[in-house]
Amino acid sequence: MLSIGNLDVCHGNLHVVWDLSLDVHKGEIVTLLGPNGAGKTTLVETIMGLNRSARGSIRFQDQEILGLHPYEIVKRGITLVPEKRELFPKMSVRENLNLGGHLNVRGRSDPEPVLDMFPVLRERQDQLAGTLSGGEQQMLAIGRSLMLNPKMLVLDEPSLGLSPLFVKSVLASVAKLNESGLSILLLEQNVMHALEISHRGYVLENGRITIQGTAQELLDNQEIQACYLGL
Repeated sequence: MLSIGNLDVCHGNLHVVWDLSLDVHKGEIVTLLGPNGAGKTTLVETIMGLNRSARGSIRFQDQEILGLHPYEIVKRGITLVPEKRELFPKMSVRENLNLGGHLNVRGRSDPEPVLDMFPVLRERQDQLAGTLSGGEQQMLAIGRSLMLNPKMLVLDEPSLGLSPLFVKSVLASVAKLNESGLSILLLEQNVMHALEISHRGYVLENGRITIQGTAQELLDNQEIQACYLGL
């Protein structure tokens, strides 16, 4: 689905991502791990066309998308759940969902499947998004992205700031979406829970991929256990 090859990304004179190569195959959850400042969000911004100071290749379904505008990338079937959710806080849950589907080119945007997946949103569909709890807001952010019927979903730190209960709930929803056939690139600091639902993973440090393998290989890796799991 997604193939990134030899990608370099700069912010002005600052080189942030170095010679990065990464693949997400159809039907996979691939997790990208790494500490704050490693370059994860910069990579996401580049995939989505928000950062165009890049060299290399980003191909989606065997078509080059590096250099395209964000709306062109979204229309091809990639949607982003951003790190800070970026909801419209003074609009209702349903209004946020409807706005999420306005670029849909793959059929009618129907909020009902999203409300079925997240029943709490159905209960709160007339409530202002800004009054929801953190976990509910994350569910709404995911639901808004699903309104475009994407082929691939990119999630940037979906568990950030959530209680342990909501972390499990949100990541369980991610796994359920994958079971329905959706390909997912997951950026996450909650290493154990992320790898438990993933097929493969990469570790990004200082802008470079340092470790890659199956989810189980990463869970068994002593360096990851020491640095990320405290074992």
